[in-house]
Amino acid sequence: MPRLPSRGTTGAAAAFVTSLVLTLPVGNAYANGLSGAAAAAVTPTITAASATTTKGTRATIKADGTATVPEDAPKVVKRLIAAANEIIGKPYEWGGGHGTVVDDGYDCSGAVSYALIGAGLLDSPLASTGLMTALGEGQGRWINVYASAEHAYLEVADIRLDTSSVGDASGLSGVRWRPVIGQRAGFTVRHGDVS
Repeated sequence: MPRLPSRGTTGAAAAFVTSLVLTLPVGNAYANGLSGAAAAAVTPTITAASATTTKGTRATIKADGTATVPEDAPKVVKRLIAAANEIIGKPYEWGGGHGTVVDDGYDCSGAVSYALIGAGLLDSPLASTGLMTALGEGQGRWINVYASAEHAYLEVADIRLDTSSVGDASGLSGVRWRPVIGQRAGFTVRHGDVS
């Protein structure tokens, strides 16, 4: 069973992935103007459990719903997938992941924010409208966040992190890795690719 992050912890946490050690930097809410309990509630330590690696640049969805980490992907991609694996299977909960990053359930933007925080790309959770302007503008090679005023999802290494079952024959609800669907009408695309 993975260790759950404690509230109010800042800095980096070590996460062990099969034959790969990942350091998951987390946001610093204090630097973003928050203090006290408010900062503690949104500044997590994300510790990712073991994840299976796969050769190449494409992640795959395993039978348990978690994703493999592609060996040839950049470290930020590996960190994002390992972090998101920690919340796979959590139920959809409106507002989940916003009052506290580590939560019992997640809404769409809470799940996307969790993964991006785990990858070191965000400091704190954003609503879907905030994700419409976060990160780099346009399409990226590795990490793409699709957001509208009503919904957000991300695609990374040929899989999609989403709470919506659109395009997913399984029809399962909650936070899941799903097949990619690309950019839907009315969604902006932002990328999290780093050199």
